[in-house]
Amino acid sequence: MCKELYSSCTQCPRKCGADRNSGKCGFCGESTEVRVAVACLHFGEEPLITVHGGSGTIFLTGCTLRCAFCQNYQISQNGIGRAVSSEEFTQICLKLQNAGAENINLVTGSHAIPKLAEYIKNAKENGCSIPFCWNSSAFESVEMLELLKPYVTIWLPDLKTLNSQLAGKLFAAPEYPEAAVKAISWMIQNNPIKIESAKASRDYTDANGEKIIKGEEREKMTQGVIIRHLFMPGKFSETADVLGWLKENADGRAIISLMNQYTPVPFSEDAGQLESRKKSLSAIENRLVTPQEDSDLQDLIEAFDFEMLFYQELTDDTSWLPDFTRTQPFSNKLAKPSWHWNKGFLD
Repeated sequence: MCKELYSSCTQCPRKCGADRNSGKCGFCGESTEVRVAVACLHFGEEPLITVHGGSGTIFLTGCTLRCAFCQNYQISQNGIGRAVSSEEFTQICLKLQNAGAENINLVTGSHAIPKLAEYIKNAKENGCSIPFCWNSSAFESVEMLELLKPYVTIWLPDLKTLNSQLAGKLFAAPEYPEAAVKAISWMIQNNPIKIESAKASRDYTDANGEKIIKGEEREKMTQGVIIRHLFMPGKFSETADVLGWLKENADGRAIISLMNQYTPVPFSEDAGQLESRKKSLSAIENRLVTPQEDSDLQDLIEAFDFEMLFYQELTDDTSWLPDFTRTQPFSNKLAKPSWHWNKGFLD
């Protein structure tokens, strides 16, 4: 099946038609290889995902979108990472599991679903017993998501915008809203929320500086959908539209995560790439979120009165921006690396 699906590729809604079997890359920048940049215990995800041990996060190379502001641009657009076999992927998963990961969190794998479905199956058959989490832009087809259905129980999609014009300028995908709504609706329908209590196995201090005592309980998601939406500065009405759709179609059936952490990225690219980004970013105000916008967002949340919603405290700290050329791409409090594309397994 993999060979057929990678020939004249129509895996994602873009349907670029690249013959990835011949070694050619699709719009995603990838052939048939599964390439990985970093694997780590990540403590910056939603509390239901990180819980006590952190989320066992695997950052995949390539992407079906071209988000002009992407913080992970080094791997999503500029190719950092290396190919891993199914066996090495399994070893990465087991190392994360043995380090205490609450789940295996696959970031931006939409362009490699057939191969990843086989890789996940192999990992499960060889001892990986923690849940798999699919962390994506939701620019995916339902037919491809069906391949993941037997193996993935936690879904972490973005709903970036419902404005096709904005999606065209910022993501190079005017068809994004229609595709994302279909994908997220499928995720919600097929994955009712399951949350259990998990006890800390040791004393520790979490990423927020909170001291946790051994035996302390936290809620842990084992199945369900958390839908993320990043507020883009100056685009309040777009966020209001997204929250309106979520209220009607997801409230009570999925958890909403409204993020206010938009941060201008100090891109390190050539002049042509930077000029192209500048043109795309002109569609929004490329700056940090203001206190007034934060207040307005909180008012909006209160008006919609979601049953389950996460919202961040506003901060001007930009130290969390990753650099995937480093063995530790994040700040030490946010992540503990287990594997790196240029170093392999880490002690």
